[in-house]
Amino acid sequence: MAKCEVCGKSVQFGCNVSHSHKKTNKMWRPNVQKIRVVENNRTIRKNVCTSCIRSGKIVKAGATSRAK
Repeated sequence: MAKCEVCGKSVQFGCNVSHSHKKTNKMWRPNVQKIRVVENNRTIRKNVCTSCIRSGKIVKAGATSRAK
């Protein structure tokens, strides 16, 4: 589930670096939420990262009725 269906953002890998400079593996996961999205006049569920939600790349399903 850790992949955005809009922008394709997924996990990134790197290393934790301690004070002694010992390196261990680390994984950064994107903040992916499962939300209802309006697409082609249909409501579907998608896994979308929060940066896509905030930037307005998608239209939430209940957003049109709440704006009135």
